Amino acid sequence: MNYLLAADIGGTKTDLALYDARNRSKSPLYAEILPSQEFESFSDLLHRFDAGRNLRISRACLAVAGPVIDNRAKLTNLPWHVVGSEIEAEFSINEVKIINDLVAIASSIPHLSTDDLVELAPGNPAPGGALGVIAPGTGLGVSFSVWAGDKYIACPSEGGHASFSPANEMEIDLLRFLLSEGNPISIETVCSGMGLPAIYHFVKARGMKEPGWLAAELSRASDTTPIIVQAALDKKKQCPICRETVRLFVGILAEACSNLAVTVMATGGVYLGGGIPPRIISFLREESFVQRFRAKGKMSGLVSGIPVSVIKNPKAALIGAAACMI
Repeated sequence: MNYLLAADIGGTKTDLALYDARNRSKSPLYAEILPSQEFESFSDLLHRFDAGRNLRISRACLAVAGPVIDNRAKLTNLPWHVVGSEIEAEFSINEVKIINDLVAIASSIPHLSTDDLVELAPGNPAPGGALGVIAPGTGLGVSFSVWAGDKYIACPSEGGHASFSPANEMEIDLLRFLLSEGNPISIETVCSGMGLPAIYHFVKARGMKEPGWLAAELSRASDTTPIIVQAALDKKKQCPICRETVRLFVGILAEACSNLAVTVMATGGVYLGGGIPPRIISFLREESFVQRFRAKGKMSGLVSGIPVSVIKNPKAALIGAAACMI
């Protein structure tokens, strides 16, 4: 049997799925998740996936977290170079297509159901209107899709590395705080998994009290973002410093969504992907998020008609990679 391979390659894990090349069913025949950091390259990981199976893969689409140029990519958060022609030769695959992971998420949107989405802001999507996608996870991914007459075409972007533009006094102070550390500041610096701890340190520096139990947990963690988010969500612990951190993050995210909406004229809708939005739905559903998204001056009327949804299906990038072949 000949197979189609779809993969979503991330800094933490890699999702892989096999499809029957003959009937092109939307459901995978086999899927597996492997820890990316345990392998020196994607080639090593694919050998592990293929171990004992002797798979005959005819085509593959690989979604990667990083810019793709000439069907090759250097991953942003993993020391891998993924080159389509090299993988074709090593594994005797007829065609290997490499796409950015946000292009994959954008490609998934026409294939998602209402069960895969959580609506944050209702609207009136324009038929054939562009779709905007912004995905805060470990980093911040951005993409968009345009209507080509018979289908949507997803377009790559590295908009997460655009400059952070504060929109109120608090955010101006945040920018000053981050600039004092001497590092380049992009929107990803504050609107991502790596950004939440930076916001937390800013909020703490402004005088908000850090509970002892929280300080102890943070000191033991290699990744403090999940602790900050969980403490913000925990109604029993009532952690004001973490709640303030997440609320500041949500305001910045709302502004980023609004900027994307007017930049690409995303009249078909704006979609939030990545690992963070599904975890903070309760904060995103607060009225302040929608108000911030729609507060766009002369463009407020346009933005008010654009629906905003969270993609809650964690397999969206894999679905999008598969959609590029099926």
